[in-house]
Amino acid sequence: MTVPVSRRMVEVSGTEALWLLEGAVHGRLVYVQRENAMVRPAVHVLEYGRLIVRTPAQPAALSGRTPLTYHADEIRATSGTGWTVTAGGPATVITDLDEAAHYRRTLPGWAHGPHDTLVRIQPQTVTGFRLVPTGAR
Repeated sequence: MTVPVSRRMVEVSGTEALWLLEGAVHGRLVYVQRENAMVRPAVHVLEYGRLIVRTPAQPAALSGRTPLTYHADEIRATSGTGWTVTAGGPATVITDLDEAAHYRRTLPGWAHGPHDTLVRIQPQTVTGFRLVPTGAR
């Protein structure tokens, strides 16, 4: 018989949340379409304070939808510990051909073709939490 472990969420600073996000590779882009929350798998890179996201979503679904929200986490299933970070802010679809080519080489895609979109998010809100056992700091 196993004894349940108590866990709690500890908020981290925006700086630490960005550091955690920078160390991650995968996440999820969240946006609203026809009054429904849409969640798409994504890969990202944090450069010069901007979050570049590559996701399988149609560009038209993301254009003009500011702000966008990006979520990444690393949770260890066996212990239930880890972290979670959410960043949101104004976003634009990357249309410059040279910039898009650079990020297509840098970030592996989920799907190629019309649903392969690059988005630049300027994070204005960043929240992060560590999931820790009760009693840990």
